[in-house]
Amino acid sequence: MLKSILIIAFFAVGALCAQEKKIGTVYFEFDKYNIDAVQEQLVTNFVREIDTTRLESIQIYGYCDDRGNNNYNLKLSENRVNAVKGILVTNGFNKNKIVIVEGKGRVLIDDFSGGNLDDIRSKNRRVDLLIVKKNSFGKGIYNSFQEHHEVGDRIYLENIFFELGSSNLTASSQKELDKIVEILRKNKGIEFEIRGHVCCTPSDYKDAIDRATNERKLSLNRAKSVFKYLISKSISSLRMSYKGLGNQFPLGKGDEFDRRVEFFITKI
Repeated sequence: MLKSILIIAFFAVGALCAQEKKIGTVYFEFDKYNIDAVQEQLVTNFVREIDTTRLESIQIYGYCDDRGNNNYNLKLSENRVNAVKGILVTNGFNKNKIVIVEGKGRVLIDDFSGGNLDDIRSKNRRVDLLIVKKNSFGKGIYNSFQEHHEVGDRIYLENIFFELGSSNLTASSQKELDKIVEILRKNKGIEFEIRGHVCCTPSDYKDAIDRATNERKLSLNRAKSVFKYLISKSISSLRMSYKGLGNQFPLGKGDEFDRRVEFFITKI
């Protein structure tokens, strides 16, 4: 029965062309994070069949049943997520497309009102793969620079992320910015505004604190970090400006996505 559920779940993921989002699920035995041969083959088939040109990103979330303590189950859920990610990458899936890898810990059963408790728990021992199609953010919003843009277009770049509370560019973010530098050198007429964002702040505050400076202008500092990096690569400061938008524009795709910068095209 479990193998049938897995086959159905991954077959549904294959229908990406007809869906905005779809979830594939891998199930685990109690207190285990290793993946058996049948499940591994399903993940491998998924990699072979998915059309990555239509894929914006994949998010991987791990869960456990309600038995055991919080810390143990959090670690177990993280191990399950990493096991699935490992199979994806080993089989050639672009790791840059995997933008969220998160263990959620145990799923509590708050109001158990009947049914098969063992069955419920078995379905909570799982990893979900959330698939997001290309350019699902909306008209005029892109996740990479395009051949042609219009004034007002927003480019959200999926590999420019920051650590929680930090405005420092990571090594992967710098690599992504190096690609942008090449594009900007070829398209000298593009002018733009760099917009910084934050996640995870109380509703009373519009911005977060930068741990390095203890100032509540983290989104501004993130935008400034990108601005300064592009200048260091000989992109003229006259072509760009920067500002912080705080927590006003969450994408609704997870905290990691909201620790970001975007490019807003101001002139072509």
